[in-house]
Amino acid sequence: MMRKKSLLALAAAGALVLGLAGCAAGGDNSGDAGGDATGDGGEGGLITIIVNDPANPYWKTEGDVASSVAEELGYETTVGAHKGDANTENTLIDTAISNNSAAIILDPANADGSIAAVKKADAAGIPVFLVNAEINETGIAKAQLVSNNAQGAALGAQEWVKQMGEAGEYVELFGAPSDNNAQTRSNGFTTVISQYPDLVKLGEEVADWDRTKGHDKMQSLLQSNPTLTGLIAGNDEMALGAIAALKEAGKLEGVVVGGFDGAPDAVEAIKAGELAYTVLQPVAVYAEEAVRLADEFIRTGEAPETEKQSFDCILITAENVDKMTAPFTYSG
Repeated sequence: MMRKKSLLALAAAGALVLGLAGCAAGGDNSGDAGGDATGDGGEGGLITIIVNDPANPYWKTEGDVASSVAEELGYETTVGAHKGDANTENTLIDTAISNNSAAIILDPANADGSIAAVKKADAAGIPVFLVNAEINETGIAKAQLVSNNAQGAALGAQEWVKQMGEAGEYVELFGAPSDNNAQTRSNGFTTVISQYPDLVKLGEEVADWDRTKGHDKMQSLLQSNPTLTGLIAGNDEMALGAIAALKEAGKLEGVVVGGFDGAPDAVEAIKAGELAYTVLQPVAVYAEEAVRLADEFIRTGEAPETEKQSFDCILITAENVDKMTAPFTYSG
């Protein structure tokens, strides 16, 4: 199903602006990215794409790739952002329904809180294809495409343990509790790290995938645990915020920091020797695949045989970081 040549071209267009800023206050930006008020769309109709927060390059890439693929296939697109708020997401779904969308590509705001919105779209006859995060119900979305978070967490934790020398005191930054990915990654870290008794966890803070919160939570953790030698984070944004706090305190040297996502800033931090590694989520791959599955359903009425599909992650370290050729794209 995946088209590698198309994907490489799309990844190179990662800086494409799709009018996401119009959604920052929780509205929709129909028309900003090519859709019209009636939702008639082009030859294939309108595909509504709803991401979390385009200020994060991961989610921006998700929206950029999905929109580019949809337009390549002959659809009009509109891109909205819920910023993790289920009420905003619900409003965006209502707009997608009123605009007679041919399909919805959705990165859900909440594993439980997004279920009602997906059901509403399904009841209106609009197929929903989820990307990046799952909901805690099957049979209402046509597909749920996510990274293999357990596999990725194990990859990252194994590298982190290696760079820690299998010993030391550490803290963890946890993502948004409403997102199942946060717990899955944390569990994956624990499964690996618990095998090494000389690695002692001093504390954990929730930083909601956010760089500023990662910075502030790291400041607090440093004050309580000045002897820490390691930090493992659920995503790159939190890790990068923590690195900033460590640098401000003059304590980055000697502290092993691990991330997760494969974000461009994380790639640069690895090159600078500040971030030990990141775990690349193939967001460009499954954003493209979601749109192609939607197109197939629109044309044939056939949904994927397997609703929940996972895509393996790739460990990025100083040894292979130069193979990152575009945002969230690995050429190795």
